[in-house]
Amino acid sequence: MIKKEYESWLDNAKEDLDLAEELKHMNDADIEDAFYRSLEFGTGGLRGIIGAGTNRMNIYTVGKATQGIADYINANFKEPSVAISYDSRIKSELFAKTAAQVFAANGIKAFIYDTLMPTPCLSYAVRALKCSMGVMITASHNPAKYNGYKVYNNEGCQITTKAADEILAKIENVDVFCDVKKTEFDLAVSEKMIEYIPKSVYDEFTETVKGQSVLFGEEINRNVSIVYSPLNGTGLKPVLRALTESGFDNITVVSEQESPDGNFPTCPYPNPEIKEALDLGIQYAKRTGADLLLATDPDCDRVGIAVRNGDDYRLFTGNEVGMLLLDFICAQRTKHNKMPVDPVAVKTIVTTDMTDKIAAKYGVTIKNVLTGFKFIGEQIAMLEQKGRADSYIFGFEESYGYLSGSYVRDKDAVDGAFLICEMFAYYKTNGISLLQKLNELYEEFGYTLNKLYSFEFPGVSGFKKMQELMQNLRNGKVTFEGVDKVIDYSTGIDDLPKSDVMKYCLKNGGFVVRPSGTEPKIKIYTSLTSSGFESANAETEILIKRIKDVFFA
Repeated sequence: MIKKEYESWLDNAKEDLDLAEELKHMNDADIEDAFYRSLEFGTGGLRGIIGAGTNRMNIYTVGKATQGIADYINANFKEPSVAISYDSRIKSELFAKTAAQVFAANGIKAFIYDTLMPTPCLSYAVRALKCSMGVMITASHNPAKYNGYKVYNNEGCQITTKAADEILAKIENVDVFCDVKKTEFDLAVSEKMIEYIPKSVYDEFTETVKGQSVLFGEEINRNVSIVYSPLNGTGLKPVLRALTESGFDNITVVSEQESPDGNFPTCPYPNPEIKEALDLGIQYAKRTGADLLLATDPDCDRVGIAVRNGDDYRLFTGNEVGMLLLDFICAQRTKHNKMPVDPVAVKTIVTTDMTDKIAAKYGVTIKNVLTGFKFIGEQIAMLEQKGRADSYIFGFEESYGYLSGSYVRDKDAVDGAFLICEMFAYYKTNGISLLQKLNELYEEFGYTLNKLYSFEFPGVSGFKKMQELMQNLRNGKVTFEGVDKVIDYSTGIDDLPKSDVMKYCLKNGGFVVRPSGTEPKIKIYTSLTSSGFESANAETEILIKRIKDVFFA
C-alpha cells in the first residue's frame, strides 16, 4: 500500500519541481516515513514536515485539505468566502496561494493578505470581512522544517471537534491528484474570485489593540528601554506599530531576527517559551541596559518576556505573565470603576490554579476549558451570543498566549506585547519591578510551580508506542504512585468536549498527560504547591523522574 502510494506520487506530483526531485531520491526508509499515514487533520488543522508524501506538508496535501474544506463550506454557506494569511515559514506564501486557488475554483471568494501577517490578523479579518471560514498557513513555534495549516470558523475561532470531524470526512473523499479543483492565481484575481484584504482591516486591527489599554487616562512614563525580537516572523511591523503609536519608542530590535526568514538561522526552535530562543535578545538587552525584552513567535500569537534583575535578566513563564496581567487588568478596572457586571476570565485546565485565587479576590469568575486557545475563543463567542461579550476581561494559557478583548478569537501577541509594556511601565512609574509584583502575588496567594515537559515519539514505531501508552494509561495497565484521583477527559467532564487528556491529582497538586494533536510527542504539565521555588522544584524533579520511569520502562 505504501509502495503503491509512493509510485502514484512519483507519476503525478510534477507541479512542484522540488517535490518531484525529492521523490526520485527516496530510499525505502524515506518512503515509509513519508507515506505510512496521511497528515492528521483535526481542530489544529494540519502540521508536519515540509516535503513529499502524504505525511508531509506540500502543495498536494494543502490542496487536498482545501478541497475538503471547500466542499464543507459549499454545503453549509451561501455566497461563501474565506480569509487567508501566512507567516514567514518556508513555502508559506506558496501554500496560502494554493489554498486561494482551490477555493476560487470551487466558487468561494478568497480574501488574502498581500504580505505575511500574524495569526490574530487572520482571525480579525474573518470577522471584519464576514467570511465563512479562514485559513492561516503557519507551524507556530515549531522548527524550520515544519509548516502547517490552521482552520478558522466564521467567528474567527479555530474550528472545534464537530466541524473538524465533518471536514475530515470531506477530505477523506478527495483523491489528491484527481479531485482537487484549482485555478490560476492571477486569473482568479482578475475575475475577483481572489482579492487582497484591504489595508483598512489591518489599520482597524491596530486601533483595536491600542484600545485594550487599561490605564484609562492615567499618565505613566513610557520611556522604558525595550528590546524586541520577532524571531524572524510576522510580528515586526504590527508589534512596533502598536507600541510606537502608543508612545513606546525607546525600542531596539534584534537585527539578526528582524527580517522574515523561515530558516530561523539564529533560533532553530523559534519558541519564546524556550530560553535559547531569547538568548540573542538577552545579549542585546545586556548591551543596551534595556529594562524589558519581548519576543514573539513566527505567527505572532505567543509572546515571551525577560526583565532586568540586577546585572542579569529573569525570564518569566507564561503562567507568571498571565497571573500578572490578570491581576493588573482586574486592579485597574476596579480602580477606575470599569469592571463589567459578572466579569469572566478564561484559562485552560493545564494553566496554573493560582489564577483562581487572583480572580476570586476581584469577584471574577474563572472558566476552565480544554487545552487550546480555540476553547477560550469558543467561550467568548458563547458570551457574545448571550449579549455578554463585555463580561470577558482576559483569557490566557500557560503556553504564552494572551487575549484581553473579544475582537479576535485566538491568542494575540500584538495585544500581549502592548499590555505587557503598559503593565511594566505602570509599575516602574510607581517604583515597582515586575519581579517584585510577582513575589507579592506569591506571598499573597501561595507559591505554585508549573512546568511543561515533552516526550518525543518520532517515526512509525514511536507513533505506535505513543498510542499504546495512552491506551495503557486509560485502562489502568500503567499507573503512578501517590495518585489520589485520576480524571479521564475522554469521557467528557464538566461539560467539556471529549479529549485525549488524563489528569492525575496528588496531595500537593497534580499533573496532566496530553498527546500533541500536531506533533509526535506527549506533553506533561506539572503543578505542585510548596513553601517556595526550591522545594517545589525539588518535588517536581522527583515527580518527573517517576513519570519518565513509567513512560520508558
